[in-house]
Amino acid sequence: MTVYLAWTAAEPDDLDGPWQEARPIAPGLLLIESAETLSVVYHALKWSLPGDEALIVTPVDRTPKSRGMAPGTTTWLRERTSPAGSD
Repeated sequence: MTVYLAWTAAEPDDLDGPWQEARPIAPGLLLIESAETLSVVYHALKWSLPGDEALIVTPVDRTPKSRGMAPGTTTWLRERTSPAGSD
């Protein structure tokens, strides 16, 4: 299972997709847990956006530092990623 971080310029019309969970964590930011490839996740999100809205998707393998995200975000990430700075 891979965790992806996605930023969109607009809210997706639908968060149903090829993933186990899509978790909004701040305006325009989503965490996605999926067994699919980056390309599959990217295209599913792209097709759920209205028009040609901006989108970026990247895998997250380390627990990032963050603040001000939705409650439970850090715990959710720690359960699915490696600690920051570990090899």
